[in-house]
Amino acid sequence: MREQVIGHKVGNRSGLASGRRSGAGQRPTPRTRNEGRRALQLPGVFAYLPTVLKVFLAAAALALVFVGYRAAASASFFQVKNVDVQGTSRASQEKIQFLVRRAVQTTGVWNADLQAISDELQTVPWVRSAVVSRVLPDEIRVRITERVPEAVARMSSGRFVWVDDDAVLLGEMRPVDQMPPFFLRGWNEESTESARNENKVRVRKFLDLQEDWQAGGLAERVSEVNLIDLRDVRAQLAGDDSKIEVRLGGEDLSKRLKHALEVLDERRQTPRGHFITYIDLSQGKRAIIGFGSGAHIISDGVSSGQTSNERARRTDAAANGSDNNTGRTGARPRRVQEEKPRPATGASARSGQER
Repeated sequence: MREQVIGHKVGNRSGLASGRRSGAGQRPTPRTRNEGRRALQLPGVFAYLPTVLKVFLAAAALALVFVGYRAAASASFFQVKNVDVQGTSRASQEKIQFLVRRAVQTTGVWNADLQAISDELQTVPWVRSAVVSRVLPDEIRVRITERVPEAVARMSSGRFVWVDDDAVLLGEMRPVDQMPPFFLRGWNEESTESARNENKVRVRKFLDLQEDWQAGGLAERVSEVNLIDLRDVRAQLAGDDSKIEVRLGGEDLSKRLKHALEVLDERRQTPRGHFITYIDLSQGKRAIIGFGSGAHIISDGVSSGQTSNERARRTDAAANGSDNNTGRTGARPRRVQEEKPRPATGASARSGQER
């Protein structure tokens, strides 16, 4: 008797088919020739290039960008067509515009060195500072702050030149300019830093004297003040007294000038009043009066019981070698002596030579 063996069914057709489909999805897909070529495109190749080559290509790209930038900056599109200058009344606009155009001729507005232009403009007379800015595409704007004239200095050549508080020479005084109260003399004309520092001190001293003498009503009687030596300040008088020099020393200048003018006004009423060439108050309260003849007398001031005219007559008598009041107890002649040669400046020196 045969045994019948019944085999187990694995599945139906649909199951086998699904098994084939699922198995087919898991199998690796073989590469074709075209797909291999795609894998060898530029990004993959570039990744294997040496580092040096990468740096070289980057530098070349930057160089191209720079060259393009310079070409654009120097193009006619950025060439200056207008220079706008504002804030000038004495400084030359034409000079300023010329310097700006020359500075940007090769660089154009876009690439202009604004700080260098500003520094150059400050060398122009009357220009204290200059603010320079660019207005794209073709304009340069300049804002000027001018120097303020503070005093008129008399040069050794005889020229009268405006100066500011920073001891900068600005330009010659013009006929239309307002006349200053008096002039400054003794300017150091050397082109050195030490000379400029000396002149700065002179200008400050001059402005202080100008303010004090104007407030005290003394400025109108002064023509110029000599500040070549600040320890020996001298004032040349104006008007009818233009030949008289007042030597003030180095301190209490306003007080001494006032005293000297009082002494001069008293002496003007005497016969020898017109021969006065200087009044020296540099030593303090005692005024030494010099005459064109070379003699001088010492004036101590008016005493309480003596009028100015009496004092002037006594001083004249002393200067002539006699005293009209010798009967008075204790009276003695004033000291009169020939003046030893001493340096003199201005009109006093010329007057002494004439006399």
